[in-house]
Amino acid sequence: MPEIQLGAHTFRNQGVEVAKFHMHDWFILFLLVVIDIVLNVIEPFHRFVGSDMMTDLKYPLKDNTIPFWAVPIVAIILPLLVILVFYFIRKDVYDVHQAILGLLYSVLITSVLTDAIKDAVGRPRPDFFWRCFPNGKAVFDTITGDVNCSGLKNVIKEGHKSFPSGHSSWSFAGLGFLAWYLSGKIKAFDRRGHVYKLCLVLLPLLVAALVAVSRVDDYWHHWQDVFAGGLLGLIVASVCYLQFFPPPYDIDGRMPHVHLQRLAEQRTGTQSMSNNPGHLTIRQPEIDNMYAQPQHGVGVSEHSAHETRPIFDEDVENGRWRR
Repeated sequence: MPEIQLGAHTFRNQGVEVAKFHMHDWFILFLLVVIDIVLNVIEPFHRFVGSDMMTDLKYPLKDNTIPFWAVPIVAIILPLLVILVFYFIRKDVYDVHQAILGLLYSVLITSVLTDAIKDAVGRPRPDFFWRCFPNGKAVFDTITGDVNCSGLKNVIKEGHKSFPSGHSSWSFAGLGFLAWYLSGKIKAFDRRGHVYKLCLVLLPLLVAALVAVSRVDDYWHHWQDVFAGGLLGLIVASVCYLQFFPPPYDIDGRMPHVHLQRLAEQRTGTQSMSNNPGHLTIRQPEIDNMYAQPQHGVGVSEHSAHETRPIFDEDVENGRWRR
């Protein structure tokens, strides 16, 4: 494994090494993209639709309030911009890499699960009647009683993909991850009672909820589809965030697990390249560089540098490390 030095952790001097260390994770992301493409190409299950079932499927066929191309912007690009803002503030390639990886995993895992369930369930959309019979004249099989659709094939195919809502799951996966990320970065749960922090955390979830509601308003989904999609996206986002970061209420909740782990290993002296080449190690000179000098040039004893305290404290808020 390559040795990653955490002393100066920017894209320029550490980005390639960090990406190489997570090469397998990026490869799995690529596989998820391929799987999702296949799931969108295959034909979904065509559920039986009889004449007596058309009552809830005759809503008008409308355009999308939130078009399909806008969903990746809301679920991926918007959270990515916020993550990059924090990178330019703190210059921590580990944080930005883990955040981007977590965000993409959150959205892509959600997308694969959503499309797989869509294809398997094949629930008709609320506007299925007009997709199946664009001329308004319903025709049913005289033997089975199933629909004999006369509409466009691709329109009918989309008509069998109601459950769960993709717009909802994508939005809650991406913006749900962003809500977790913000809560950790601004210490929303630091027990100091700053309600404005909570409002900032809830704002992405509000945007996701509005996207989800638009799907019901457009008659593209039943309310159960939207609820299930939103819940699925939020659960996956939570799991993916906690895979890379501590809970936001943790005292060290602002930094990714791997960064905290490497610092802990160096401080306790339990890890080295010689006795375990399969793990990353941190060079002592690089650790020394990570600690900023105290203000006004006041020195601190060697004992205080190794005292038993959390790795991060209030100095982190001001961009400083303890020595």
